[in-house]
Amino acid sequence: MVQRSEFSIKEKGENLATSIHMFLSGQWSVILVRIAILLCAFTVYAGTADASSASDSDEVSAEKNNQDKVVYLSFDDGPGNHTREVLDILRKEQVPATFFVLGEQAERYPELIRALVEDGHALGNHTFNHQYEQLYSDFKVFWKQIKQTEAVLERITGFRPDLVRAPGGTYGHFDQSYFDLLQLGGYTVMDWNVDSGDSKRKGVPAKEILSNSTKVPAGARSVIVLMHDGGAHAETVKALPGIIKYYRDHGYRFDTMKSTDQPIQFRVHPDGKYKARKAPGKAWIAEHVEANATLWLASKKLKVEVGLAAATLQPGEFRMEGQRIMVPLRTFMKKFGGSTRWDSETRTATAVWKERTMHADSVSGTLTTTGAIETGAVQSQGGTIWVPLRELLEQMGLRVNSLTSNEAEWSVKAGSSISISAMNFIYKYKMI
Repeated sequence: MVQRSEFSIKEKGENLATSIHMFLSGQWSVILVRIAILLCAFTVYAGTADASSASDSDEVSAEKNNQDKVVYLSFDDGPGNHTREVLDILRKEQVPATFFVLGEQAERYPELIRALVEDGHALGNHTFNHQYEQLYSDFKVFWKQIKQTEAVLERITGFRPDLVRAPGGTYGHFDQSYFDLLQLGGYTVMDWNVDSGDSKRKGVPAKEILSNSTKVPAGARSVIVLMHDGGAHAETVKALPGIIKYYRDHGYRFDTMKSTDQPIQFRVHPDGKYKARKAPGKAWIAEHVEANATLWLASKKLKVEVGLAAATLQPGEFRMEGQRIMVPLRTFMKKFGGSTRWDSETRTATAVWKERTMHADSVSGTLTTTGAIETGAVQSQGGTIWVPLRELLEQMGLRVNSLTSNEAEWSVKAGSSISISAMNFIYKYKMI
């Protein structure tokens, strides 16, 4: 039994002096010293922990601040003479960008449109011919060129971009009706807040372009940099690596623009050149703009979850064919950390995801896994390989566990197992 008498009040008649002597004995002196050492050690540890915690907190805070900073590199007027060089640099640096393309240039260089989409960059509509006098004389002309370019891009890529950038920017060109009607039609207009100045005059040197491209407005955490890849912009190509380095060194992340992003738009010029022009009538708006809006509103996002990983395809990045969801192979694989390469001789795309290797044959229309399954329904449109989502997931060694839908999105969850009820539902309705 452990003696605890020294820690309690003594009963009547006990010798208090004996207890005091025991308390002050050598054994207890050692214990007290040890307690004092432990208290000191705890105090030092607490101080260190607080400092460490503060330091960690500062680091997390700094990291969070960096994550909150995003830069969107954008290129106008292409595709053109320097688009291939720009794509090479972006690929080397592993940086995404947004290309606002002209319809007439897209018709001339469809292979470049395919290349930038396959590399994971975003497409925006920059009208068909860039002619100010036509575009800003009447909204109907501007609208016609947007739809004309949209048709060209859909023919090449299989989807319609809903991002729009006005040639020369909106300031001094748009009145409020242009903004309102484009929004009503389902488009998002994007200007910029950092101008590289590469089109201010002929032959702007790379050093000046770099300097202009890094003049971030005070307090701005979202930066859209305007550059050009069409025409004579070799100096922009020279400046691009330095621009990327600047934003990377300053903690910005790179991203592509999306129609769901908060747009950066110039205000309407109070004394604009085109202030007196007339807006379209109600009948024309109903027939063209409102009817166009229903195409976008009918679209949903597609969210796919594979284990802990998730990716979202925006409307236009996937297709609904009957009750089947079709996805672009390269884009889908890139979103989930896979890779894709194209063999022009066999007309086959080879995708690699983890230990799986899949072959999408655009000639036979089959999707196969090395030494395993073969399925059909592979399509080639404008240089983009489209595959049915369910079959692709199966080729990746996954099964669909659930499929749900709401007003905003389709949601597909895939993993290594699946319930019988979910499988019956999916196959009954053949949704993917």
